[in-house]
This record gives sequence, C-alpha cells and structure tokens, in this order.
Amino acid sequence: MGRLSAWILKILGWKIQGWNPLLLRQYILIVIPHTSNWDFPLGLLTRSALSWHINFVGKDTLFRWPFGAILRWMGGYPVDRRKSNNYVDAVAEVFRNNPDFRLSIAPEGTRGKVEKLKSGFYYIAQKAQVPIILVAFDYGKKIVKIGEPISPNITYDELYVLMKQFYHGVTGKNKNLGFDFQ
Repeated sequence: MGRLSAWILKILGWKIQGWNPLLLRQYILIVIPHTSNWDFPLGLLTRSALSWHINFVGKDTLFRWPFGAILRWMGGYPVDRRKSNNYVDAVAEVFRNNPDFRLSIAPEGTRGKVEKLKSGFYYIAQKAQVPIILVAFDYGKKIVKIGEPISPNITYDELYVLMKQFYHGVTGKNKNLGFDFQ
C-alpha cells in the first residue's frame, strides 16, 4: 500500500521533504494550514507512503454510522468539541499507556478562517512530555514539509516564533482560509 500511495503522490506532483518521522516512537504532529477536505486524503497518502502509523482526532459527529468504524480503524479518535472534558489529560494518558502513539492535530480546529490557533496540542505535549513536529501541506509548491522535533519544554511564545518561521510562505488549498501568522 505504501508504494501505491507514494506513486499516487508522485503522479499528482507532490513531494515529501524534511525530517524522518519514523525516528521517534511518540510525538504530536501539527498540520497547518488546514483549509480543505483534501487535506485529509493528502495526509492519509503521506502516512501510507512513509509506512507511518499515526493517529488523528476529529469532531465526534464524523465518527457516527456509517463512517465511524472506518475512521476508528484508520486510527481516528473522536473529540466532543462542545464539552470541556479534560481532553489534555485524557490524551496525555494515552501517550503514557502506549509507547508507539503518534498524534496528528490541526490546531486551526476547522477548515475555515480562524484568528487564533487552538493550543491544546502544546499542553498535551507538555503533559505527556512528547516532542512537537510541524508539518505543512504546501499546495502552492506541492510539498509535504516535515520539521524536526521540538522540545515540549519551550514556552508557547517560543514555539509560536518557530511555527511562524516554518510556515512562512506555505499556501493551503484554499489560500484565503489559512491561519495568518503575524
């Protein structure tokens, strides 16, 4: 399946560049920009091409019948975004109980334009003591860019500066919807 996915990415003109995510057993991977439904299949193709087992979260309504079982089989975890339910602690516990857990999160939280990123990924990384890896789906250059691991022990402001540098010039599928780092 990995070879087929790599071939499909190549046919579509996409390249994967950067750090090898298979070198670590645990981390939180954040993907920005998240501006289109096409980001999900691109992520699945990338994951498969790299023979990379990574989990993802999505709004709980996506996990209802008939797609719920399929999404869970693919590594999905449903999240009820309407409740405040100690999500950070729950995900940190999953990391503690699973030495091979890797989690992908889109901190924009939606495909629409947002003024602020959700910071839960940062607090999960701190609580679980797992590194953060930045990933960009750059539709302008057709590159999936993977950054090197970032320690969870830096401040959010320091992380934000690194994110701003990493995502500079990256174009989402829908250019007007991506988060604007300022």
